[in-house]
Amino acid sequence: MATAAVLPSRERVEPGSCNIPLGKLPTTATSTPENPVEVAGAVIQQLNSALAKKDSTALKQLFIENSYWRDHLIVSWDFRTLKGPEAIASFVADASLQFEIDSSSAMRAPHNGPIDAFGEVHGVEFFVKVENETGAGQGIVRLAQEGGDWKLFTIFTSLVELKGNEENVNHRRPAGVQHGELQGRKNWADRRESAASYEGGKEPAVLIVGAGQGGLTAAARLKMLDVDTLVIDQEDRIGDSWRRRYHQLVLHDPVWFDHMPYLPFPSHWPIFTPKDKLAEFFESYVKLLELNVWTRTEIKSSSWDEQTKKWAVKLERRKEDGTTETRTLHPAHVIQATGHSGKKNLPVFKGMENFRGDRICHSSEWPGAKENSAGKKAVVVGSCNSGHDIAQDYFEKGYEVTMVQRSSTCVVSSNSIVNIGLKGLYEEGGPPTEDADLYLWSIPPELFKLQQTKVTQATSQNDAKTIEGLEKAGFKVDRGPMDAGLLVKYLQRGGGYYIDVGASQLIVDGKVKVKHGQEISEVLPNGLRFADGSELPADEIVFATGYQNMRTQARAIFGDEVADRVENVWGLDEEGEMRTIWRHSGHPGFWFMGGNLALCRYYSRLLALQIKARVEGIVRE
Repeated sequence: MATAAVLPSRERVEPGSCNIPLGKLPTTATSTPENPVEVAGAVIQQLNSALAKKDSTALKQLFIENSYWRDHLIVSWDFRTLKGPEAIASFVADASLQFEIDSSSAMRAPHNGPIDAFGEVHGVEFFVKVENETGAGQGIVRLAQEGGDWKLFTIFTSLVELKGNEENVNHRRPAGVQHGELQGRKNWADRRESAASYEGGKEPAVLIVGAGQGGLTAAARLKMLDVDTLVIDQEDRIGDSWRRRYHQLVLHDPVWFDHMPYLPFPSHWPIFTPKDKLAEFFESYVKLLELNVWTRTEIKSSSWDEQTKKWAVKLERRKEDGTTETRTLHPAHVIQATGHSGKKNLPVFKGMENFRGDRICHSSEWPGAKENSAGKKAVVVGSCNSGHDIAQDYFEKGYEVTMVQRSSTCVVSSNSIVNIGLKGLYEEGGPPTEDADLYLWSIPPELFKLQQTKVTQATSQNDAKTIEGLEKAGFKVDRGPMDAGLLVKYLQRGGGYYIDVGASQLIVDGKVKVKHGQEISEVLPNGLRFADGSELPADEIVFATGYQNMRTQARAIFGDEVADRVENVWGLDEEGEMRTIWRHSGHPGFWFMGGNLALCRYYSRLLALQIKARVEGIVRE
């Protein structure tokens, strides 16, 4: 009997997620137009005409066979990617859209050039403004040549604002003062204290659980849309979720990729942000944007009322004087922003309770290696970002370190991320962050995956010496799903990678040893025993084994009623869009928010717009 092929670990995805196929690029143009502005104008005019007349036949003729339309809330109140003229025409059949070419900068105006990541396929590219009946947005259009004609290859549309409900910024900024003779007039500090405390029975329209980058970016976006929002966090101070992490933690993404909405990091900010510095920035962010945040606050109970379409959330808040205050709020929307993962994934092994070493814990509980620990033995179970950072810290404090690697890891150096992966979009002197974000997310998922195979090929060449050294040391390296690399592995699986900031060389040099491929069978009083009978002595054991699905945290906080209705979070749906997070969760009035700083920056706007549209009655559950 034939046995089923075992799926390589690099191809694994979140349960229920899709390992989407690689896209296919059109053939390059035989010639480039002398006047790309005229070519772009003619195509957009035909597109507007076909949409206005709802002429499906004319619309289909405007697209090449291998075409895509990626939409974030303009055509529908969801995230969709449609492929091929037939599917696209059906998708936009009832849409009332009007396009206008955006020529406000050289990057945005129609221009000849590559329409793929590495310049192999040339065409015409330009930014657009787009409107529908309720809102306005931005997008990017790419034209390819087919049969001598210039046709639509990809369209991306992303909602930016709701008509009549625009953000309170720039020329819509608040006055900040009430002039004239008014009885009982309060100054700014009085008004802030009153608003943040929700005095007089006032209640927020939105309650956000978690004051990390997910919760704070969502709160900032909602504030600018005039949606009253309260953020709660169980920590003592804003930013403590970062402060409490291991001592040497520094962000692996560069500053240009990490800017936050409305308040980008200043020009003197280091390229890689230390965790405590980020925590301080979060505190300043809350103060400067006047966000309402309650720390030392926990949810004691919650329920959803189908009749009123509101929540009843009982909160317990610990005050600075040690007393507690209990209050029940009734928001229409709750956002779970407790990180893009759920509960810690701590495996249970026979004998864990018998360990007699100094420490055994999950990476989320690990405070850092102890100073002056020469001769002590540490075992780190897990080979992704946290596992490497922990192993490096252990080595620097004098420990003898062994990393247990159960499956292969996608390794890319920080140098390659900065100088290859993000170069041209997120770099010093690069395009405005808004333009860079629009460009990044304009790429249809299948084509993005294809382009990332080329990025991965380039980064692998740049990191070839390190990768060869890792393999010789017994550390198994992969190139991600379908050789599409780190970022695709992150989106499809949420882990399985390491951005190398120094630990790889320690492995290459034998300073951090590796035990690969053996499953742990038992925790011994003084170490680990593996399935092959081998043993590994340890004074400390850290399980850098990741986290469960974000849905598990919803069950822990909000109970089975909510968790059973929401969908699994993270990974890709069949069209290549992220599942559940930042979009309708499956439960009315309940949303998931999370991801790295770059994801939070872009998707926080889309989440806030969905909520604002419901608050204003533009969209109903």
